[in-house]
Amino acid sequence: MNTDRRSILAHSLHVFLVEYLPRQRAISPHTVHSYRDSLKLLLQFVAGKKGDVSALKLENLSVDRVTAFLLHLEKVRKNRASTRNVRLSAIHSFFRYVGTQHPEYVEQTQRVLGIPFKRVETRAIQHVEFSELQTMLDGIDRSRADGRRDFALLNVLFNTGARVSEIVGLMAADLRLAGPPSVLLRGKGRKERVCPLWPATARLLREHLEERGITPDRPETVFRNHRGAPLTRFGIRVILRKHVQRTAVAMPSLAHKRIHPHSLRHGTAVHLLRAGVDLSSIAHWLGHASLNTTNKYLAMDLETKREALAKTEPLLNRRKHPAAWRRDPGLIKWLESL
Repeated sequence: MNTDRRSILAHSLHVFLVEYLPRQRAISPHTVHSYRDSLKLLLQFVAGKKGDVSALKLENLSVDRVTAFLLHLEKVRKNRASTRNVRLSAIHSFFRYVGTQHPEYVEQTQRVLGIPFKRVETRAIQHVEFSELQTMLDGIDRSRADGRRDFALLNVLFNTGARVSEIVGLMAADLRLAGPPSVLLRGKGRKERVCPLWPATARLLREHLEERGITPDRPETVFRNHRGAPLTRFGIRVILRKHVQRTAVAMPSLAHKRIHPHSLRHGTAVHLLRAGVDLSSIAHWLGHASLNTTNKYLAMDLETKREALAKTEPLLNRRKHPAAWRRDPGLIKWLESL
């Protein structure tokens, strides 16, 4: 009986990650890997430091253990609430699948699905200004091969506004460097979009491919590390952090920002917005499924807000209205007493 119950957990995990997510739900490989990592962390936590993960049964993944795992993420691993919610989303998805396949676990499934997500504080979006990026690029040592790669990488990131996952998966066959240059990007949900390239960016890419011995029009990774392996998301983050820290010495504005690869994507959107590009075009450029996502750049662009403020009449220039609004002290006291 115990063997059967262990096999239920192992079999469910296998089918969930190998069959259900990629083939039935058409979930992207990136998301599948994220779910895999979340479930792996959960199993390791429940098994304990010296425990055997293969001996776990589905019953061991109780609501109390899952809740303890989420608390462990925040208190011990120092994860933010947003990261906790990502892990919980993967757990919810797995148990939702288990509930459909094994009705005998419906009660346990419902209890786990009842674990709520935490509210996440909305932080101001940090983006890289055009002048900050220019200073960063000017300081890169292009006499070294890694410097030339970093120069091309940051130019492509800003030109396209691509997600870091899209750049990690970029192949030489995705580049169209002749004629009007462009690049094919594969975004969330396997959606594809074509992004135009500045001629200067296309020239950098041609030089990069030639130097690295990458054959154009071939399914070969464009950006690689010094060992020739494809750059990872973490690798690109490290590269950007290195150049931000160097540039911050001469440009203190960067020292007070939380800069990551997505900050370049935000910078692209703000740069296009200031250039007068309409929101619909920016949404297509960045691969946004909804204009609501693109609208956030209107809210974050302080320069646009200043221009709007300059077109309005200051409040102090207005004459007082003869019938000024009077507050009802009784109503105020009642509100304060609640």
